[in-house]
Amino acid sequence: MPILVIFIVIALAFYVFYKIKYVRSGRPMEKKWISAKSSVALGLFVALFGLNQLFLYQTTLTYIVGSVFMILGALNIIGGYKSYKFHLPFAIKEAEELRKA
Repeated sequence: MPILVIFIVIALAFYVFYKIKYVRSGRPMEKKWISAKSSVALGLFVALFGLNQLFLYQTTLTYIVGSVFMILGALNIIGGYKSYKFHLPFAIKEAEELRKA
């Protein structure tokens, strides 16, 4: 499915973008916050890749591997989202403190 390929490429691009932003950031809480966003993008990439495999091949092994990829991607998305929500207030506080100084 071509639409899944487009979403896979977009998710991979966001992952690379956030990893570059992570390396360039100097503030510790902002780094954790950006890392959480990149984790969500990576999870989306893996889950969409697994879903795409289910449409490309119809074998038992593909169903197993695609399902494992989708489960791992979903776990990565959930973990990244929880980390994002946890670190967001600290990153905002850190940015405000730097703005005042």
